[in-house]
This record gives sequence, C-alpha cells and structure tokens, in this order.
Amino acid sequence: MSFLLSSPETTNLPDVMELYPERGSLILRLIDDIMRKESQLSDGERELIFTYISGLNACQFCFHSHAPAATALGINESAIGNMEIDLDTQNEKLKPIFSYVKKLTQTPTQVTAGDVNAIYAAGWNEKAFMDVVGICCVVNFMNRFVNGVGIDVDADTARETGASVLPIIGYSGWAESVEKLLA
Repeated sequence: MSFLLSSPETTNLPDVMELYPERGSLILRLIDDIMRKESQLSDGERELIFTYISGLNACQFCFHSHAPAATALGINESAIGNMEIDLDTQNEKLKPIFSYVKKLTQTPTQVTAGDVNAIYAAGWNEKAFMDVVGICCVVNFMNRFVNGVGIDVDADTARETGASVLPIIGYSGWAESVEKLLA
C-alpha cells in the first residue's frame, strides 16, 4: 500500500509516474540522460552501479528492478545476489567506482581527492566520473522517492517491472509514455 491518500492501492513505480506525469517525465528524462547517453561506462555497468547503490540503501524495489536490466545489458547474472553485488567478481576497473559510490552514499562528507583519483587511475575519464556522480545522486534520490511514496511490491514483481521496461523501452520510452498523459 502506498502512502498516497488519493491512491493507496498504487504500489508500483510506473503507476506513481502515471499519477504524476509531469514530475514523472522530468525524473525519467534526467535518469535517461545519466544512464543512457554516450559514456565510457556501458549501459550494463551503469545499471550495475544503480543496483549496487540500491542494495547499499536496502531499497528492494530498485535493487530487484535494476538487476535484470543490468543482466539484459551484458552483466553476468552470477555477480548479483540477493540485495548485494559480488564485488570480487567485478572488473578491476570498476572497483574504485564501487568504493567511491559507497562512500558518497554512506559518508558523503568523507569523500576525498584520493577516492576520485583512484577512478582516474583505473582509466576512467572525467565524463565517466561525472556519470558516476550523477548515477549516485539519482539512485539515492530514487531510492528515497520509492521508499518515501511507499512503493511496496514483492521482488518478483519488481524484477518483472525492471525486465519489461528498462532494457526494452528504456527511460526515454518510459518518459514518452508518461508524457502522452499530459496531452
């Protein structure tokens, strides 16, 4: 049950976006810009980072909806457990990114130039770094949005939502479907 007085039966994120299409469109367009525009990071790597941060925040809906998107976009499914990512199985180049987003999520005032320099030393460029910062920001926002609104679906429903939307129509396609409600 959601916390929305007008629609307490609304429990899934797509339904909330349809109830508030103007806000939903803005949110989805921002996420699309961060998650799907040209980047040194692959779409799958960005979805894996999204999934990892959602696990850190214990946001079950986001974790379980982004995990199938990551695997559909080339990430090995065996690396994704139940609410956690096996960092030992990840490409060494991604490890400083995971370390950075963990610190930025859990102890943001503790981030140092050394944390950022480790990302550059692994071979990532400044655009990729800015994408990582953007991913971390938008995931923390979405985790709080989902929990704050009261999105409450089981893991299987979250996986189905993620698998049927994110790798197929993407964030821009989802935004377009929400924008049709504004016409």
